[in-house]
Amino acid sequence: MAAIDELHDETLARIADDTPVVMVNLMKFRETSLDGDGSGWDAYVRYSKGVNHLIRGVGGGIIWTGDAKGASFGPAQFGDWDFVALVRYPSKAAFRAFITSADYEAQNHHRLNGCLEHVIIASEQAYGRFRED
Repeated sequence: MAAIDELHDETLARIADDTPVVMVNLMKFRETSLDGDGSGWDAYVRYSKGVNHLIRGVGGGIIWTGDAKGASFGPAQFGDWDFVALVRYPSKAAFRAFITSADYEAQNHHRLNGCLEHVIIASEQAYGRFRED
């Protein structure tokens, strides 16, 4: 499966064209990578090493990553994630260029091998220290 097959264009359409976007990544890892090369986490680390320079190449950057500990408020069933990553892109076009590139697709199999579930929530900043205006 290509990453573009999972892209929700209708969500991206709700974000202004030249507005920075932060992608909130929620991941649940497989116990064992589908390719048998270590754990799901190990496969995800291979993916990260293969795409970090691609993120920087479109002007993006990782803001923060951390281990998810579970829902502390709200429905508990929505808090069953292993890892969270906040990745900032200068625009939705930059994110789209990243995720649709052939170089990204060459690394995507590591993500698929490692992640049991992976949800990316597109967010347009309303307030925060990263806003430039």
